This record gives sequence, structure tokens and C-alpha cells, in this order.
Amino acid sequence: MKQQKTNETSSWVKTAKTLSEALPYMRQFAGETFVIKYGGHAMGEEAMSYQFARDVILMKQVGINPIVVHGGGPQIGKMLERLKIKSSFVDGLRVTDAATVEIVEMVLSGSINKQLVGAINASGGKAIGLSGKDAGLIKARRVTRKQKTVGSNIERVLDLGFVGEPETIDPDILDTLYRSDIIPVIAPIGTGENGETYNINADTVAGAIAAAIEACKLMILTNVNGVLDKNGNIISEMTPKEAKKLIKDGTINGGMIPKIETCVHAVEHGCKAAHILNGGIEHVLLIETFTPHGAGTMIHL
Repeated sequence: MKQQKTNETSSWVKTAKTLSEALPYMRQFAGETFVIKYGGHAMGEEAMSYQFARDVILMKQVGINPIVVHGGGPQIGKMLERLKIKSSFVDGLRVTDAATVEIVEMVLSGSINKQLVGAINASGGKAIGLSGKDAGLIKARRVTRKQKTVGSNIERVLDLGFVGEPETIDPDILDTLYRSDIIPVIAPIGTGENGETYNINADTVAGAIAAAIEACKLMILTNVNGVLDKNGNIISEMTPKEAKKLIKDGTINGGMIPKIETCVHAVEHGCKAAHILNGGIEHVLLIETFTPHGAGTMIHL
């Protein structure tokens, strides 16, 4: 029994020490806005979802203003399969026709958004679900891709349908929520100039919002620990110039390229720092924010 009490006391002291060490970071980031892209390993696992919710609430409690942008590619894929609607990808983007965009909006703005809002509210916070359509938050334009014809240098333009990219961000509604205790949870859907609905990559939306409001941090949660060098070691920080060089020499490749390009764009357009973090690590948001060693890869000027 005595040994048990000694162990418990040691654990409490360690917890108190951790909280004490976090104090300077709480002061540093009080009043600052973090844009958090939620996805990867954590999404879809109930326990991780509620842990993420509690971590976001803690940020809000200590004075940080979190804005959550979520993805939902796997969930969209499952729903399309269930409805027997075929879909294909070009450069990682889902070709989205009129039938598909209805399902995309239903899943993103409906089930996924409300599940995350519900997790935050159930954990003691106050969240509200939005999409880029609400209050004109995201005006979007159509994305196109060019592809060379096999055996020649002739390029043809590929029609991806209702796949969009942010054209303008109107942060008025986010400014209003900043002055409240409400956490916005945003589905990556935008509106075209003629009122059409566009499916937008969630990383791209998070980066565009972070740049538009000049956020303190853009935090992209994914399923890897960060950017790796050619020896497999995590690169803890880099500048946009260094990131572009690593893309050019092939160190950064595959699906990491668009994530890094999003981070670079955000940092070059007003966001103070961007982070690639593993959403499967417990409390990774808190580790990055409130500890001296941080986590993942940070991109900053």
C-alpha cells in the first residue's frame, strides 16, 4: 500500500511539473488562432476522436482559438460503394460529377461534421458545424489538370467535375466566433460563382484559411510522424526555401508533396508556422503546443 501511494505521488508530481512547464506556452499562445486539419489515423476511431475533442477544448480553455477543418475521403468512398456509384482519382483528387458531389456534401457536411461537433460538445466544449457555403466562407473555382497523351507531348485538359480550390476566404463568421467560446468545425465544401457546390481538399482549405486570417499555426494531422530525410530521420523544422529544395531533389515525394506545398503557401502568405503531425500519437496537439521539444515537422520563415 505504501509503495502504491509513493508511485501515485510520483505520478502526480510529474503531472504537476508538466503543467508548470506548459505555462510559458499558454502565455505565448493566449489569444492566438490555430487552424487544425483533422484527418488521417485519428479520424474514424471513436476513442481518438474524443481525445482529439478534449485536446481542442483544452486549447480553447487556455485562451487559444482553434479552428478545425476536417476531411473524410475514406468515409465518402464507403458511401459511394454502398450506393454503387463509381469514382476515380486523378493526382489524388476524386473526380466528382453531379451525382458524386451530392454524396460528398452529404457525408462531409452531414455525418462527419456532426460526429465531430458532437464529440466536442459531449466532452464539455461548444462547437458549431459549418461548411464553406455558410456565410460565404469559401468561394471556390473549378480545378483542372493537364495530362500528356501517351507517346506524345500533346497535353489535354482533364475535367475533374465539381472539384474546386479556394478562390477567396471571407473570415467574417470566423471573426464573430473568435469573440465567443464556440469552436468552429468546417467541412471542406465551397460555392462557385454560379452557386454550384465544389468538393475541396481539406488540407487546401485549412491552408487557405490559415493564410487568410494570418493564423499563428496551421496544424495538419496525418498518418506519418513528419517529413523524413533520406536516412529516414524526422526533419524537425525547415524554411519554405528548404522545403522546395527537398521536393525538387525527391526527398519529399508522393502524397507528402501537396501537404508541404499547402504549408509553404500558408507560411508565405501570413501564417506564422505550419506543422505536419501524426494524428495517431496521443495528445500530439498538446505535445507540439505546450512542450519545448514539440512534435513532427514545422515550416516557418
